[in-house]
Amino acid sequence: MNAFLRIFLVIIAFVMLVFVLRKIKKSEMQSDDSVFWFLFAASFVLLAVFPQIAFFFANLLGIESPANFIFLYAIGILLIKVFSLSTKIAHLRLKLNALVQEIALREKDD
Repeated sequence: MNAFLRIFLVIIAFVMLVFVLRKIKKSEMQSDDSVFWFLFAASFVLLAVFPQIAFFFANLLGIESPANFIFLYAIGILLIKVFSLSTKIAHLRLKLNALVQEIALREKDD
């Protein structure tokens, strides 16, 4: 893994941390979401500081380049996050529909 990718990972992690801290400061993000982004950024720093981790998993999975493993890792983690958010949205949509129906029934009775 070359130095450019390692520096890029640290810069991306720093930008993520600054962005998340700004959202927390403005109360636009909940703590459970911020923990995910902090850990995600920390994993990038960990991969940049210890490139042996990327080499190990790239060899384990049969991936040619550790850089490709890092991209695969980021895509995989983000797909898991998107799926998690989709299920959360579906659950909230069901709760919203139930609430709207309950309010409509109360207004009808009045």
